[in-house]
Amino acid sequence: MILIKNGEVYSPTAKGEQDILVSNDKIAFIQKSLALENTSLPIQILDASNCYIVPGFIDSHVHLIGGGGEGGFKTRTPELLLSDCIKSGITTVIGVLGTDGTTRTMPSLLAKCRALEEEGITSYVYTGSYQTPVKTLFSKIEEDIILIDKIIGVGEIAISDHRSSQPTKHELARIAAEARNGGLLSGKSGVVNLHIGDSKSMLSMIEEIIDETELPITQFYPTHINRNSYLFEAGIHYAKKGGYVDFTTSTIPHFIENGEVKCSVGLKRMLNSGVNIEQITFTSDGQASLPDFDENGVLRGMKIGRVNSLYQEVKDAIINEGIPIEEALKVITSNPARILKLHNKGHISEGYDADLVFLNKKTLEIETVISKGRVMLQNGELLVKGTFE
Repeated sequence: MILIKNGEVYSPTAKGEQDILVSNDKIAFIQKSLALENTSLPIQILDASNCYIVPGFIDSHVHLIGGGGEGGFKTRTPELLLSDCIKSGITTVIGVLGTDGTTRTMPSLLAKCRALEEEGITSYVYTGSYQTPVKTLFSKIEEDIILIDKIIGVGEIAISDHRSSQPTKHELARIAAEARNGGLLSGKSGVVNLHIGDSKSMLSMIEEIIDETELPITQFYPTHINRNSYLFEAGIHYAKKGGYVDFTTSTIPHFIENGEVKCSVGLKRMLNSGVNIEQITFTSDGQASLPDFDENGVLRGMKIGRVNSLYQEVKDAIINEGIPIEEALKVITSNPARILKLHNKGHISEGYDADLVFLNKKTLEIETVISKGRVMLQNGELLVKGTFE
């Protein structure tokens, strides 16, 4: 048991100063004052004075086993490390395959997902990769979602990109229908996570499917919406119609100079444009390659995505853009939890998973991280590392 005292709680809505009692991996009680110091029970007491206590962060687009390869085998990126997540306040990750659906496989992705669970954080995956037809574990998308507990949807399917399989509208609609049925029958989200590339076709294929079929707009979960100015504007229009939009936090200065919208700035722009905060999420695209192609599709350079960019952009939104902390936090806590039906995640409430992050009130730096009731980082010191770190 852990008793957390004197912290100011954001759930992400403001709850004021509260004490929190953690029992095993759950939040047992939240009250103004819990006095258990004199009990004979073995209770660890953490003083959260001068800290905000917020939900553990959810990063719903991470290349757990690495990605890349667009510049040849030597550009394959490495696997995600547990410590990278913990130091970044991330207690839940969703794994994806990207461009490479041949040497990066679903069995390997699922195995890494389960390894991270064993090491101490919550992990799920999407089935598939950029390619269509979707490369599943079983014979059909529905079977993967219904029968594998850790598979919650499909993705990341690439559209509007020279690296995609150039799926047709009917093919994408069929994928979405299969994912939806799988989600309905298993109680999961069953969303289709879509990689949106640089093409001027942008989100048009999704919008046509929505107009021409019975599929709801919320069946799709497009990411990289901030990759350029014209896609960002299309994303505003799409979100106002009720669609979800996901910003990618990993970037490099060259991308920003060439039109990519910095996430913290983009969040303010969308909110000022009348987009509901509930429609927006941030993800890191951690361990992905960040390839820079010229206008002819020739690779010019390569960097790697980092999960620590996730909270950095939220912090920039609070400090530099003046977005209230309870609003900014939603894009990496309650919003992805709701969209992906991650029950018991994204909020600080009794009965929810004990995923908690302590933020210094003055600097907003991460001080302490608790994942599933286990203290992983305390006062800036990493207490738990991955098996081979």
